[in-house]
Amino acid sequence: MIIAVDFDGTIVEHAYPRIGNEIPFAIDTLKRLQKEGHRIILWTVREGRLLEDAVEYCRQRGLEFYAANKDFPEEKENGKGYSRKLKADLFIDDRNIGGLPDWGVIYRMAHDNLTYEQALDGTPPPSARARKNIFTRIGEAWDNSRKHH
Repeated sequence: MIIAVDFDGTIVEHAYPRIGNEIPFAIDTLKRLQKEGHRIILWTVREGRLLEDAVEYCRQRGLEFYAANKDFPEEKENGKGYSRKLKADLFIDDRNIGGLPDWGVIYRMAHDNLTYEQALDGTPPPSARARKNIFTRIGEAWDNSRKHH
């Protein structure tokens, strides 16, 4: 999965143009997702020296981004096919409708390929659901529908 993540208000508290305090578990969660094979792209309003400072802040804490403000490291701003809109599977940003979820919820969403609602309500990951046979799943669905009527 390609994951685009904002910096100010998402990895660190808002203090722009300074770097705020780290939001608990942000960098650890991103490093864990990266170890699982996800590509992490820094997607921020920061440019120039301010962008370099953010990248270095994360690098010092063990988080290396696949790219920053672009789809891949070699991409040139004025190059053929360049677009400021990233091609990502998941965007993590404090400006989401409803704000920034807890980093534990974010991890479950990315790791288990769940929606926000599924991550909140404890839905098992797709691999766990697939292991149940069809009759077990039908029975569980029937039981759940009876509880709600």
